[in-house]
Amino acid sequence: MAQTLPIWLAGGLLLVGAGFVTTLLPRWRARDRARRTAWSTARAEIDGAAVSRDAAATRVPEAERLLNRAELIAAGRGGPAAAREAAEHARRADRLWRGQA
Repeated sequence: MAQTLPIWLAGGLLLVGAGFVTTLLPRWRARDRARRTAWSTARAEIDGAAVSRDAAATRVPEAERLLNRAELIAAGRGGPAAAREAAEHARRADRLWRGQA
């Protein structure tokens, strides 16, 4: 009887560990997917603002400042919140350049 106790204990710990993994793994994947999607969106917004900057006939200092800020945030990486902030700066810069056209 004393020898079966470690087997039951190991089996129980294995089941608890498997339960944690099956619960947390989808959350980790969803969090990673959200982060990658947010950064993909931010990079696309930054690229779009850069195209608007290149196509603008005049300099717009505020838009340039916003785009520089977005690029600095993107260079520092970070989580989805940083990506959303970078995307918003780039969107605002893009609107300013488009407004000058």
